[in-house]
Amino acid sequence: MEHHSQSQLEGLKHYKAVRQYKVEYRGLANLEAAMKVEVNFDSTSGKSFRIVSQSGSKILGEKVLKRAMDSEKEASKDGVATAMTPANYRFQLLGSESLDGRPAYILSVEPLTESKFLYRGKIWVDATDFAVTKVDATPSKNPSFLISRTTIRYTCAKTGDFWLPQQSRSETKVRIGGTAVLTIDYGAYQIG
Repeated sequence: MEHHSQSQLEGLKHYKAVRQYKVEYRGLANLEAAMKVEVNFDSTSGKSFRIVSQSGSKILGEKVLKRAMDSEKEASKDGVATAMTPANYRFQLLGSESLDGRPAYILSVEPLTESKFLYRGKIWVDATDFAVTKVDATPSKNPSFLISRTTIRYTCAKTGDFWLPQQSRSETKVRIGGTAVLTIDYGAYQIG
């Protein structure tokens, strides 16, 4: 996995995609917000985000969607601290299965430190490319005392020679009542 990550890091110079962010809160009120965001990645300067359009609840847009973008920017600046490596995680092989017609290993992951960017749960690793293709997990550190539990499901798909995020879905139980579901559809990538 480390070798694959390093190869991808060295080979992927630029991409552009238009993402769809959506959050739905059901609880004390029923609120929704959506945002269309253009993302540009450059290997020398990192990721940049440009909001193309925004609709729905302004509070959810500011407190959830924009924070999701800010967290991604922050996490991408320190790739070593967030990498899926033995420096950050303890791994255990659980088995294997076919995922989208490709053989994959299933591993449990346990973070060695608590961080809002690390998680515990299961990952699926493509048996040919050794890329992480799916994650079912919870954050290793609760990002807020207002949150009682968050579950994350994340998938990647192969675009050309690279495995890139396809969709992310996180469901958060809020202590004051209700559930918030954040989905990110990563769109089609233009690799340059």
